[in-house]
Amino acid sequence: MRLVRRTFLSVALAAAGLGALPSAMAQSYPSQPVRLVVPYAAGGLPDTVARIIGQRLTETLGQAFVVDNKAGAGGAVAAAALANAPADGYTFIVTDGPMLAIPPFVTAKPAFNAQKDFVPVSLVGIAPLYLAVNSNVKANTLDELVALAKSKPGSLNYGSAGLGSIHHLTAEAMQQGLGIKLTHVPFKGSGQSVPAMIGGQVDMILGSPPALMGFVKNGKAKLLAINSAKRSAQTPDVPALSEKIPGFDFAFNVVVLAKPGTPAEAINKVNAAIAKVVKMPEVVEQLSKAGVDPVGASVQQTSVALHAEMQRVAGAAQHAGLKPE
Repeated sequence: MRLVRRTFLSVALAAAGLGALPSAMAQSYPSQPVRLVVPYAAGGLPDTVARIIGQRLTETLGQAFVVDNKAGAGGAVAAAALANAPADGYTFIVTDGPMLAIPPFVTAKPAFNAQKDFVPVSLVGIAPLYLAVNSNVKANTLDELVALAKSKPGSLNYGSAGLGSIHHLTAEAMQQGLGIKLTHVPFKGSGQSVPAMIGGQVDMILGSPPALMGFVKNGKAKLLAINSAKRSAQTPDVPALSEKIPGFDFAFNVVVLAKPGTPAEAINKVNAAIAKVVKMPEVVEQLSKAGVDPVGASVQQTSVALHAEMQRVAGAAQHAGLKPE
C-alpha cells in the first residue's frame, strides 16, 4: 500500500506542478474527440457519471467526450482498452475506487495493477451507500438495530452484491466497529440483493440511493445509516456510521484515470474542466439523483483519496478473511 501511495502521489505532484500550462499542447488540447472508457455496462453508476460530465466537458472544452462501455472481467477489459490506447490524453477511464482496490484481495493474478497501470486525473465525486432494513425488522434506528443484533448474535443477516464487493466489505467493517455479528448472504449484484431485502429473504443490505429511495417512500424499507464520513444533505436525518464508529468512511470514490505517460498538460486541463462542471447547479442535481456527492478534487487530492480508499479496503478485506483465488 505504501507503493500505491508513492506511485499515485508522484504522478499527481508531477501533473500539478505544471500550473499555468505553458506548452503549445496545453493551448490546443483537446484537438480531437476524447474517449471515456467505462468498465461497466450502460446504466451503472460510473456510466451515468461519465455521461453527465461528458456532455458538459464537450461544451466546456469544445471537443466531443464520448463514452465507451467496456464491461467485463472486473474491469480488466476496460484496463486493456486503456493500455492499448496511446498515452496522448485522448483516452481516460471513468470508474469507481473498488475496481482498483478490491481485485488483489479476491484474485490471485489480477489483470491490472492499480499503481502501475493508472494515474489519477480527477475525483469526480463520492458515492455513499445506505444501510437499509426490511420494514418488518424490529428496529427503526441504528441503536435499535445494534441492540437487536447483540441480543441475537448471528440471527440477523445481510445481503451483499457479492463476496468481496464494497457492500460486503462495508458490512464487515461495520460489524467490527459496532461489535455485532451478522450473517452474510452474497448475491450476484445489487439487482438481486435489493429485491431479496424487500422480499424479506434477508434483513438488511447496503445499497445506493437510486436503488432504495422508491422502496423507502412506499414503506417497504427503512434507512438506518449512511456509510460516508458525514451525513448527506439529501438525507440529513439519516445518521452516518461514523457517528458510532469514529473515522468510519466506506463511501466509494468515482474517479477519472489516465494511462501512465499521459501528458500532464492534458491531465491538468481535464482536471480543471471537471472541477468547473461539477459545480454547475444542473450537474450537481444530476449527480445527486444518481447518488453521487460532487467533489471535483485536484490531481493530488485524488491521489490521496485513492490511497485512503485502498487502505480502508485492505483492512476490511483482512477482517473478512478474503483470500485470492
